[in-house]
Amino acid sequence: MHDIRTIRDNPAAFDAALSRRGLAASSSSILAIDEARRTAILAAETAQAEANKAAKDVGAAKAAGDEARFNELRELMATKKADIARLNDEAKAKDAELTELLMGIPNLPAEDVPDGADEDDNVEIHRHGSPRNFSFDPVEHFDIPAVRDGMDFETAAKLSGSRFVLLSGSVARLHRALAQFMLDVHVEEHGLTETITPVLVREEMMYGTGQLPKFGEDSYQTTNGWWLIPTAEVTLTNIVNGLTVDEDYLPRRYVAHTQCFRSEAGSAGRDTSGMLRQHQFEKVEMVSITTPENSAAEHDRMTKCAQAILEKLELPYRTVVLCTGDLGAGMRKTHDIEVWLPGQNTYREISSVSVAGDYQARRMNARYKSKDGGKPQFVHTLNGSGLAVGRALIAVLENGQQEDGSVTLPAALHPYLRGKTAIDANGALV
Repeated sequence: MHDIRTIRDNPAAFDAALSRRGLAASSSSILAIDEARRTAILAAETAQAEANKAAKDVGAAKAAGDEARFNELRELMATKKADIARLNDEAKAKDAELTELLMGIPNLPAEDVPDGADEDDNVEIHRHGSPRNFSFDPVEHFDIPAVRDGMDFETAAKLSGSRFVLLSGSVARLHRALAQFMLDVHVEEHGLTETITPVLVREEMMYGTGQLPKFGEDSYQTTNGWWLIPTAEVTLTNIVNGLTVDEDYLPRRYVAHTQCFRSEAGSAGRDTSGMLRQHQFEKVEMVSITTPENSAAEHDRMTKCAQAILEKLELPYRTVVLCTGDLGAGMRKTHDIEVWLPGQNTYREISSVSVAGDYQARRMNARYKSKDGGKPQFVHTLNGSGLAVGRALIAVLENGQQEDGSVTLPAALHPYLRGKTAIDANGALV
């Protein structure tokens, strides 16, 4: 959500930032509503002052026996009371209209975000490792012999429909090992606080992190009003919803492994084979709450945390900065980390690490009190996958596949698999 005072102070800069996202100027319509709201508030305050004066004068008129003046003032008080109620209603209506408008406008991109129309204009900033040279044609994860019996899409479709998967045996165990490995690294090496959160949240929590009001179709809502989280970003970030904390409380660095749910609205025909794009999946999510001064450094730190997981798993990857045309609506800047998938012969996103600035904090009314005193300020919020567990599973399987149909597993996972180092062509851990 945007600060109306910033828009008032420099509407041209606000419109220029929106134009970088390919959006039309909107400051004039915003300021027109704001002016109507402020006019109504001022008129209500003026009417209240006049009513208060009349209330004092009416007693004096009665004491003086001035019946005409007494009746005139009583009539004025009744009129002012009606005016105040009407003007307050107008102000509330304009305030609600302004809030709804400001909540629906995307975040302004950071100055160092590259301009561009779509993902083709993203800028690579880092690359690690080289794709493996295979002596055979590598296949996608679901066609690897070691995987076929442990990745069942047909049964999942019978149970739930398309874009679900039933994992079993060695594949299910590998999936679990990946999640535990990620949590251990983030907690023990990166200093994040492990957190177990609900996956059902109240509607105001989805407003707080920006999934609502514009992107409700991307998520699932229960019949009693709860929402299933699309990512633990929602729950972890909203820990500070409505709070004013001391600066010494910051930064807060959380990590959680949760089920996630997305409708995948608008993705018809995309990634229909395999488990790359699912309605239900698991993520290990990182969230940081920090001060504005430390926001950029925290973004880089979180990016390195996600990259470290891939490096320990011996997976080639690259990191790109999203351009303005590919940037998520609620974010100022995003680093996408893309892992190499030999079955597709391309890099695919496995983590998005983003900084929202104070955009979410304003929606949540989350502030901190500076050690130097002064008025409480809004915190900055950041989030990132650390990693998407299913996509990490795909990457490990595809990069480790062998010509005989088996899969060699990264050394970092061996302790989580009781010393097993591979899945043989028949699907057994060996």
